[in-house]
Amino acid sequence: MLVFACITPHPPLLLPTIGKKVAKKVEKTKRAMEKLEEDLYLSKPDILIVISPHGSCMNDAFTLNLAPEYETDLSEFGDITTKLKFNGEQELTSLLREASKEQAFATAVISEPKIDHGAAVPLYYLAAHLPKIPIIPVGFCELDPKHHLDFGKMLQEQISELNKRVAVVASGDLSHALTTDAPAGYSEAGAGFDAKIQELLAAGNTAGMLQLDKKLVADAAECGFRSFLILMGALRGVNFNYKAYSYEAPFGVGYLVANFAM
Repeated sequence: MLVFACITPHPPLLLPTIGKKVAKKVEKTKRAMEKLEEDLYLSKPDILIVISPHGSCMNDAFTLNLAPEYETDLSEFGDITTKLKFNGEQELTSLLREASKEQAFATAVISEPKIDHGAAVPLYYLAAHLPKIPIIPVGFCELDPKHHLDFGKMLQEQISELNKRVAVVASGDLSHALTTDAPAGYSEAGAGFDAKIQELLAAGNTAGMLQLDKKLVADAAECGFRSFLILMGALRGVNFNYKAYSYEAPFGVGYLVANFAM
């Protein structure tokens, strides 16, 4: 059964080994992640699914990363000391693979033991007191938004078939174009996208998410929209109480931390 669902950002600067002197600029996000960790721990999950924008991303297929063991890799950010290790999960992954075939979802099963920062940063906080929890890294693709929503619904159906408690973490930053010194430069679409997506998430308005202007999404230079669509698909028909713990953009990138409390 699905017992926990959340949205997290993934700036490597959240990690003290990387953020160092500028870590104070993301203090609000850090506190929100610590609060989210408490919520996750109290939900007593047996499995954690983490959807990352920075894992394997194929044009026309979702990815399920099935490996016996995983290890975080943050060396590209100058951190060679943080090495978190997690075990893989076979049972639910197999169910998802079979359901993908039956429902004609293009899904590739890969085996990549290195975890990208899109998954590593949330896991650093959220699994702080769950070091032995098995994980399933999931990657989105270039298919249209409805495919992502429907893929999330398929996740929910298979989670409900399993007699285990499952948590889903949708990792993703919002616009990367909120200021002139942002990674993508400045775009007026940035603030508009961030405000609108938070409004739609709070209302559970999946129809509104599907109807978002494609140019607005593209110009906002986001990386989390498809993660969020999968999550909202997994929450279809689920009663939840949306709790936005924090939103800030100290580096011109929108960081949202939110819990869909059940």
